[in-house]
Amino acid sequence: MINTLLKSIEAVPLEASRDCLPRSFAARTRRIYDLLAGFYPLSTYLFHSSAHRCAVEVAGVRDGMRVLEVATGSGEMFRRLVRVNRQGKTLGLDISPNMAARTLRHVRAKFPDSWTACQAVDARFLPFRSSSFDVAFCCYLFELLGGDDIMRALEEIHRVLRPGGSLAVVCIGQNAEFFNRLYRVAGSIAPAFWGRQIEERLPVWIEASDFRIVRERHIRQNGYPSRVLLARK
Repeated sequence: MINTLLKSIEAVPLEASRDCLPRSFAARTRRIYDLLAGFYPLSTYLFHSSAHRCAVEVAGVRDGMRVLEVATGSGEMFRRLVRVNRQGKTLGLDISPNMAARTLRHVRAKFPDSWTACQAVDARFLPFRSSSFDVAFCCYLFELLGGDDIMRALEEIHRVLRPGGSLAVVCIGQNAEFFNRLYRVAGSIAPAFWGRQIEERLPVWIEASDFRIVRERHIRQNGYPSRVLLARK
């Protein structure tokens, strides 16, 4: 269980009564990503890996840190973080139990001596005490949340970061009009999988959560635009 694994950073248990994601939309998202857990890594390598690499670079992750990834997805980013932080503690969370289990299984096979943990957790209610982490990563999650839940998740991430800690966010870019049109169509067909683009509004939400944005980069991989934001607590 996650409480045992994370004892050294003072994890606190989730309260069952607070595990209250919006029932219909969140349940559909969980089911979709559970079903696609074995196939989703392909899209990550084709469209997301360059943005992941950029986020790790701008965040300045150093070996020995306490690192958190919220929404591990395929696990491609999580493996990057463990590779850089082999002597530290790297933890991952995802709404999909299958995604979380697959990520942990692969990373432990590849880095058996590293301190890692990954669990299915609601991003709005993180099971850690305040100031537990040096840096947090969040890639392509906020597209799947409503505005209130984005703020709630950002406030939780802010809480669990130490003073001066960093948050690296990767989101879908909106600087390619043809891509934007395609994404709107895809999002209208399968909103629980694609979500919607929020890049233009995201900096406002981040700074409203008492973060200060210090760096940003635009990345495009095989026509897929991403924006990397680095914020400090």
